[in-house]
Amino acid sequence: MQLSVEISLYPLQDNYLAPIQWFIARMDSYPEIQRKTNAMSTQIGGDYDTVMALLATEMKAAHEQWGKGVFVCKFIPGGVDLDHSE
Repeated sequence: MQLSVEISLYPLQDNYLAPIQWFIARMDSYPEIQRKTNAMSTQIGGDYDTVMALLATEMKAAHEQWGKGVFVCKFIPGGVDLDHSE
């Protein structure tokens, strides 16, 4: 089963861009997922179990590396075409 997730990270610190860029770069270390980023959020897609496992790993790593931050996620089971635009 496929899963698409839209993720926004709101680091609770003045230097908010560094944790966001760090998190996005970590997503790129998973060749089995697709990633798209825009000014508002990052979307990832792939196998359900793979996506959920990487989110657990990388969200924990972000909190350990950068401290407090808020992740806002939307989960779409079945996935969507991340290349679609109108």
